Amino acid sequence: MKTISKVLPAVCAGLLLTAHAGAQGAGGGFNSQPAAPQPAAPAGNAPASGGSQQGSQSFLGKDMPSFDPGTEVFTWDGKNWNVNDNRLFQARFEKYLNAPEETSADDLHYQQIIQRILDDLAPGNATIARVDEAFSLLPKASGYQIDARLCDALADAVYSAWRSQDANDRLARANEGLADERKKTEWNAQMAAADNKMDAPPGGKSRDVTSQWAKNQQEKRDAGMAPYVQRLAEVNAVIKANELKKEVSAIQMKIEFQALIVQFFLQRRFQHVLMATRFYRAVFTDGDTQLRVSKEAKDLFASAGGMPPTVGTLDSLANEFIRDAHEGVDAYKFLLQQNELESATKRLAESFMVGEYLPELRTLPREQKRKALEFTQKTDQLISAIDVKDYTLAEKIVHQLEVTAKDFDNSKPMAAVETAKTVSAMHIAKAKNAAVSGDRTTLEEELKAATEIWPRNPALAEVSGMIFSQADVQQKALLDFDQLLSQRNYRQIYDDKIRFIAAAALDPVRRDQLKKVLDNMEIIEGAIIRATEISKQGDAAGAWESVEKAFAQFPDDNKLNQVRADLTTQAADFVRTLRTAEQLEQKEQVGSSLAWYLKAQKIYPRSDYAQEGIARLVKKILPET
Repeated sequence: MKTISKVLPAVCAGLLLTAHAGAQGAGGGFNSQPAAPQPAAPAGNAPASGGSQQGSQSFLGKDMPSFDPGTEVFTWDGKNWNVNDNRLFQARFEKYLNAPEETSADDLHYQQIIQRILDDLAPGNATIARVDEAFSLLPKASGYQIDARLCDALADAVYSAWRSQDANDRLARANEGLADERKKTEWNAQMAAADNKMDAPPGGKSRDVTSQWAKNQQEKRDAGMAPYVQRLAEVNAVIKANELKKEVSAIQMKIEFQALIVQFFLQRRFQHVLMATRFYRAVFTDGDTQLRVSKEAKDLFASAGGMPPTVGTLDSLANEFIRDAHEGVDAYKFLLQQNELESATKRLAESFMVGEYLPELRTLPREQKRKALEFTQKTDQLISAIDVKDYTLAEKIVHQLEVTAKDFDNSKPMAAVETAKTVSAMHIAKAKNAAVSGDRTTLEEELKAATEIWPRNPALAEVSGMIFSQADVQQKALLDFDQLLSQRNYRQIYDDKIRFIAAAALDPVRRDQLKKVLDNMEIIEGAIIRATEISKQGDAAGAWESVEKAFAQFPDDNKLNQVRADLTTQAADFVRTLRTAEQLEQKEQVGSSLAWYLKAQKIYPRSDYAQEGIARLVKKILPET
C-alpha cells in the first residue's frame, strides 16, 4: 500500500471539490502571501492544466484530483491551492477546535455499539446469528446525532440485498420446477414420435404418389408432436428469462451497495466503511468484490491507491486512515507537551482532514484543542498585520509566538518586517535630503514610497516637519483636510493620505482625526476586498452580508455603496427575503417574521442576520428560554 498522502485525493475530493480558493487556513503556519491559487506544482499523477492528458484523465467531467505531499498543493479542475489555505477547511477546523469533546454517556454508548457491530462482522465471527445481531444494532446506532442516520442507510442497503436474494431464491425454485416440466415434455415428445411411426410406402412405381404419401406421413407425425415442441420452447424461454433476472438483480444490488460504501469513503466515515464492507462480504458470499464504477473512478483509485478498486481496497484504505488519524492525535498530544505548537497544530489539522468523524478526534478535550486555536488565531493575526503593512504589530506578534511556541519559525515574518523597515528608512533619508535641497518632486516621490511600504512608520512624523517647513504648503494641506473632513469626504482623504499624513504630523488634533479616518477606511477597504473574494467563490449572499455589516458603520462611502448595490442585485432573493423579515419584525408580526427569517436562513445557512433575527423572535415567543 502506498503512503497515506498518495491516496489523500480520494478522501478529500468530497470536501474540496467546491472550494477553489480561501483565506489562510488553520494550522498552516506563517505565510506572507494571501491565500490564493498557487502556481501548479508537479504532483505524482496530476495532469498539467491544458496538457495532453486533459482529455483522457477526468473525474466527474473534470480533471482528476491529485495531491502533491511535498508542497501540500491540491490540484483539481485546472486549479491549484494549498489544502491548509482553504476557507472551507479553515471554518470547519475552527468549529471543531471550539467544539466540546464527545465523551458523554451517549457518545460512549454509540461507540460501543459501533465496535460491537464491527466485532460481530469481523472475519471468523460473522456467523448467521452474529450478522443478524449486527443488523439489529444498526437502527440503535442511527438514533445518535453523530451518526447522521448513516446506519439507517446501511441497514436499508442490507435489507434490500436480502430481499433481492429472496427473490432470486424464488426464481431458482421456479426454474427447478420448470426443469422438471421440461424433462416431462421432452419425454412426451419422444413418446409421441414413437407412436407416430410412418407405415411402409404403397406399392407402385409412381414417384409423385410416393412423394405425396411421405409428405402426408410427416405432417401427421409433426401434428402429433407439435404441442410438446411448443411447450418445450416456452419452458426454455421462461428458464432463460428467470436466469437473466437473477443475474441483473444480483449485479444491481451489488452496484447500489458499492455506491453506498464509496459514499461513506468520500465522506470520511471510515467506521461506516468498515461496517459496510463487512456486511457486503456477509451478504454477497460469491467472493466477487470488484467495484463496478466508471473508468474515471477506477483510474482515480488505481492511481491514488496503487491497487485495483475493490471492496477490499476501500476496507484497507479505511483501516490505514484510521491508523493515521490515531497516530496524528498521539503526535499532537506529545508535541503539545513539548510546547511545539506550530508542528502540533499542523499534525492536528492533517488528522482532522483525514478522519474528522473518528473517535480519536471527537474525544480530544476542548482545552487541548483551544491551544491549537489560539496559535492559529495568532498566526492569522500576524498575516493580517503584514498584509496591511502594520510592521510594529507584526513584530510584537512574532515575539509573542516565539514565547508560546518554541518551534515557531520567525525567519519569514521577521525578514518581511526588517526588509520593510530598512527600505522605508532609506526612502525617508532620501526624502530628508530632498527637503533640504528644495527638490519637491523627489521629496514627494520618496515620501510616497516610504508611506506605501510602511504607512504607520513613526519616522514619518519627523520627516514631515522638514517637508512642510514652508507654511503655505502645509497650511494648504491642512485647509484641504479640514474642508474634506467637514464634507465627510473620507474617501478623498484616504486617496490623498500621503499628503495629509505629512501635513498633520505636528498637529495632535488633526493627527488623531486623520488616524481615525484612515482606520475607518482600512475597515471599509478590508470589507470590500473580503466581499470581492467571497463573491468570486460564488457566494453572493455571504459577500453581501459582509458588505452590509460595514455599511451599517459607514453608510456614506460611495465605493462601499456601489459594491453593496452590485451585491444586492446578485443576491436579490436573499436580500428581499431578509428585508421582508425585518419589516414584519418591526410591525410586531412575530410569526410571519420568523417564517421569513427561516426562509432567509435556508437560502444562506451561514447568515448572521437570519440567525440573530431568529434568536430575537424565539426569545419573544419563549422569553423564559
